[in-house]
Amino acid sequence: MFDNLQDKMDRVFKTLRGEAALNEWHIDNALKEIRVALLEADVNFKVVKEFTNRVKEQAMGENVLTAFSPAQQVTKIVRDELQQLLGGVEVGLALVGSPAVIMMVGLQGAGKTTTAGKLALHLKSRGRRPLLVPCDVYRPAAIDQLRVVARDTKVPFYELGDERDPLKIAQAGVREARTLLYDTVILDTAGRLHIDDELMRELEAIKADNRPSEILFVADAMTGQDAVKSAKEFDDRLGVTGIVLTKLDGDARGGAALSIKSVVNRPIKLVGVGEKYADLDVFHPDRMASRILGMGDVLSLIEKVEAEVDQKEAQRLAERVSKDKFTLEDLRAQLQQVKKMGPMSQIMNMLPGVGGKIKEEDIDENAIVRMEAILNSMTARERELPQLINGSRKKRIARGSGTSVQEINRLLKQYLSMKKMMRTFSKGFGARKFAKMAKGLPPELFQ
Repeated sequence: MFDNLQDKMDRVFKTLRGEAALNEWHIDNALKEIRVALLEADVNFKVVKEFTNRVKEQAMGENVLTAFSPAQQVTKIVRDELQQLLGGVEVGLALVGSPAVIMMVGLQGAGKTTTAGKLALHLKSRGRRPLLVPCDVYRPAAIDQLRVVARDTKVPFYELGDERDPLKIAQAGVREARTLLYDTVILDTAGRLHIDDELMRELEAIKADNRPSEILFVADAMTGQDAVKSAKEFDDRLGVTGIVLTKLDGDARGGAALSIKSVVNRPIKLVGVGEKYADLDVFHPDRMASRILGMGDVLSLIEKVEAEVDQKEAQRLAERVSKDKFTLEDLRAQLQQVKKMGPMSQIMNMLPGVGGKIKEEDIDENAIVRMEAILNSMTARERELPQLINGSRKKRIARGSGTSVQEINRLLKQYLSMKKMMRTFSKGFGARKFAKMAKGLPPELFQ
C-alpha cells in the first residue's frame, strides 16, 4: 500500500544525505517534497500541514543543524513524527467482562463479517473462547456468510432460529455465551451503504443493552478519506474504541491509515493484511513508520517466522544438516514451511533496505510452487538419493510436474549449492545453533 510513498520518501532522504551540512533551505525543500508525497498518498490536508510544521520545528533545532549526520537526524525526526501520526504506541484490545462483548460496526462492504471471523481466529489462537453472533438481518445471506466463516475458522456460531430482531439476537447470544462459558462475544452488526439515523439508533440500542468493552469500526483502507469521514461519524454517535483497517495489503495510497488517528482520535488496533483468515495483525505504529521509510520491519518478520515455522521440524532439519544428511525430501519440507509465511513480496518488504524497492511484479511467487511440483513428481527414493536422477528420469519428472528438464537441472544445482553451504555452516555452528538459522529462508530461493 505504501510503495509509492516509500519511493518518494527515499528520494527525499537520498538528497539530504548528499549534503555535508543542512540549512533552512535544505529542510524547506525536503518538507515540500514530503508534503507533496503525503498529499498524493491521500492524507488529510490538515494532518499534512500539522505534520510538516512539527517536523520543521524540530529539524530547525540547533542539535540537528550542528549534528555530525544531520540527514540522519532529520530522518529520525520524520520517523518519530510518522509514528505519532499513526498512533504513537500499540493499543491492544480491552476485553473486560464475562463475557467480553465486541461490537463490529462500519459501512456495508467494508469487510465486517470476514473481519469478525479473522478476529475470532486471532483471539482463539491466544487462548480465548469466542462466539460469533450474527446481528445483520438485512443484508441478503449475511447470516449464512458468518456461519460459513465460523465453520472455516472452527469458531462457535450462535444459531438464532427464527428471531430477526438484532437487539434480541445480541441479548440471546450474550446469554448463551455466559451459559456455555465462552469468554468473548463478537457481534457482527448491520451496515448500510451510507450512514442513516435508523442504523445508528439500532447500534446505540445494542450498545446500551450489552455494554461492549470494544466497539471496533471496520474501515476499508482502499476508500481513503471516505473511511476517515465515516469513522468520525460513527465515533460521534457510538463512541468507537478502536479502528480495524482492512485491505492494508492492497494498492491504495495509504491516506486512511495515516489520517484516521489524527482525525478521529481513536487508535488503529488491528489491520487486515491478506485474504486468509489468519491475515489479521496487531497494529504497531513504530513498525509501520519504519516500513514507510524503507527501514524494514524485522520484529514482525521474526514474529511471523515464530508463528508459522514448525519448531520440531526446524530442530529435525538442524540435526540432519549437522550429520550431512540434507536431502531433497528435507528441501520439500522447507518449501512447505516457507509457503505458510505468506507471499514472498510481503516477507521481502519487511527486510531493512528492501522495503519499497522490490515490487510484487519483480518476485515470481510461483517459483516455490514449481519447485514443489518438481519434488512431488519424484519418487521417495529419488528424493532420498538425488544421484539416481538420470536423463530419462528427468524427462519423466518434467512431464509429471508440467515443467522442463532445464528447470529440474536448475533445482538440482540449487540443492547441491544449499547442501554445500549447510555443510560448511554446520561444522562451525553445531545442531543447536544451526536450528536458529534453519528457520530462515534458503538464499537460493531469492535467485
